[in-house]
Amino acid sequence: MELNRYIDHTLLKSTATERDIIDLCNEAKEHRFFSVCLNSSYIPLAKQLLKGSSVKICTVVGFPLGATATNTKVFEAKQAIEAGAHEIDMVINIGFLKSKNYLEVFKDISDVKFAIGRTTLKVIIEISELSKNDIVKACEICLDAKADFIKTSTGFSKSGATLTAVKIMKKSVKDRAKIMAFGDINDLETAQKYFDVGVNRLGSTSSINILSRSSIKNLM
Repeated sequence: MELNRYIDHTLLKSTATERDIIDLCNEAKEHRFFSVCLNSSYIPLAKQLLKGSSVKICTVVGFPLGATATNTKVFEAKQAIEAGAHEIDMVINIGFLKSKNYLEVFKDISDVKFAIGRTTLKVIIEISELSKNDIVKACEICLDAKADFIKTSTGFSKSGATLTAVKIMKKSVKDRAKIMAFGDINDLETAQKYFDVGVNRLGSTSSINILSRSSIKNLM
């Protein structure tokens, strides 16, 4: 396994400059990461920088709170794909989930998925805000809405991924959707632990640090 091909090299800070994005894309090309994950305003720049490379462009929708209207998320997603995005990471409506308004949570996800068709949809459930039962329910709804990945975190809440939450997610979805871990994964040893419990992809702002100590053997 080539670990680099299972990492989304990520920069989502509001203070990210054009120079930062240029560096992000150059690093992604050099290390052959699966994708760069960035805010949608930088998709045109990333598309130009990554032309001819294997690196994909991922962007976020309804980020980071998830509380924007569904039609806004749909518009964001469609515009992002038209601009050159290959994957969409949308944030679940956490308030609806905690209100047990499960139909609206389902509609929120399924409307985005319908709008983007075969484009990969990763749904961020923000585990730091959820109970175990909430995580299980969120996973069930994501499956019903045909999400391709279920992702742990935005990186903008109280904490990022945890092994406990990922184990709950994996038990809930089995092999019916892929699992992505994001947040607080900054070294090879931590990355190894997440792959061991069934994660299919990692997102990290410390991707190069993870690779710097990587012998990349038997991670999956």
